[in-house]
Amino acid sequence: MSPTRPGPAAWPAQPLLARGEVRHLRLRPARHGFSYATYFLLLPMRSLRQAGPGELARNRFGLLSFHDADHGEGGPDALAWIEALLAREGLSDVDGEIWLQAYPRVLGYVFKPVSFWYCHRGDGSLGAVVAEVNNTFGERHCYLLTGPQVAFGHELIASKVFHVSPFCSVSGRYRFRFMRTEDRVIARVEHDDEDGPLLLTSVSGRLEPLSAAQVWRTSLRTPLMTLGVIARIHWHALRLWLKRVPFVSKPEAPERFVTRQNAP
Repeated sequence: MSPTRPGPAAWPAQPLLARGEVRHLRLRPARHGFSYATYFLLLPMRSLRQAGPGELARNRFGLLSFHDADHGEGGPDALAWIEALLAREGLSDVDGEIWLQAYPRVLGYVFKPVSFWYCHRGDGSLGAVVAEVNNTFGERHCYLLTGPQVAFGHELIASKVFHVSPFCSVSGRYRFRFMRTEDRVIARVEHDDEDGPLLLTSVSGRLEPLSAAQVWRTSLRTPLMTLGVIARIHWHALRLWLKRVPFVSKPEAPERFVTRQNAP
């Protein structure tokens, strides 16, 4: 981030819509990759508590909408859930803005492969990140990333404990890297197994204030985006099967809903 740009503490706390790209590359045993246009929300959850949803369709039907029950343990207040998690984990200094990066519901439908909670201290520094992962079996698991290395641009590591793809075993580790400026956000997630790098994924977008006009423009450019997410997951699963990538049976979900990883 350029030193001439305002830092996190000065970013306007308003709902944002990001238009960009999702990329995925599998390296072994058959190389397979794709990239698609996408869009997502970036929401200042503590500011929304004070100011209300504004242009955001929250917990109601809309062309694009956000529903609290799609996050955390599915309760009516997703912010209350993450604040309780931070308190339970002893992260009392995370008293600044909490930004949630997530896909919206589109005409009431959504599948969210992963959402990210960026939990800031009062000075704007990152105190924790929560990667909230969903699989197509209706299960969800959260990786809580904490420690002195938690910062934009730093690599953060978590052991993989949750089944996501039938073409990947529950083994190895994730390497996360997050970057944000006032007008752009990037989240990279790489999966290593015992033989080294296996999957390289990223989602990025240019940020603009959420408005009714922006919602219409974005929906026309990328219609039925969230339905496309689930359709493409199954399409690429078929292609991996045709490439004879080994199939992995689904194990039981972890007993704990949240796995904490302390960065050194």
